[in-house]
This record gives sequence, C-alpha cells and structure tokens, in this order.
Amino acid sequence: MYSDSPCLGAEKINVTPTRGMNKSTGHELVGSDVRIEKQRENMAEAIKPITGMNAKQVETFGRRMKLSAEAQKECKALDRQIPVAEQDEKQSKPANLSQSQAELFTLRQHYRELGC
Repeated sequence: MYSDSPCLGAEKINVTPTRGMNKSTGHELVGSDVRIEKQRENMAEAIKPITGMNAKQVETFGRRMKLSAEAQKECKALDRQIPVAEQDEKQSKPANLSQSQAELFTLRQHYRELGC
C-alpha cells in the first residue's frame, strides 16, 4: 500500500510524475501546472548565482516562508535528523529495528505536522 503520509515501518520511495506527454506527431502536450513548474525552475536557475540554491531548495524556502521562525528552525533540524534516522534504520539489527522505525516515524510525522 502506498501513502504520502508517514507510516510506522514505511519504506521511502521516490516517485517523480511525468512532465507532459508527446503525441505520435512529436508535439509535446504540457499542462499549465507543468508550465508553471518549468517557469519556477528557470527563475531559480537565473537567481542561483545570488542565492546559491537550486530549484528544489528555492521551492522549499518559499513554502517555509509562511512558517514561524521557530518552525523554520525545527524544519532545518529535521532536514538533518531524518536522513540520519533513515540510515540508522537501514543499519539497525532486528532487535532494535522497531525502535529505529518508531523514531523515524516520529520525526517524519513532526515534519509533516509542521508543514515543512
């Protein structure tokens, strides 16, 4: 079963949606959402020398601007803690696996609750 919300013992997968579809004639069909996304990526690439951020980082920064300063700090801390917890889960022994999964679940849940 797949879900976009955190689950105990869940395996993280990377799913990237398609960005348009080519007809048999070779013309690209692109929706307005994809056009907007490409425009944002181009803007992020244009300001990269100033900000030093790639398109994904700019998107994350923009989304987090609405959060309080304390929530932004927590999000940055979770950005560092979650990969470490994921690595711990992968390397944990079967006896400690449930504890590692519970810690990772708690971090992911808090990340989602904050709106990071």
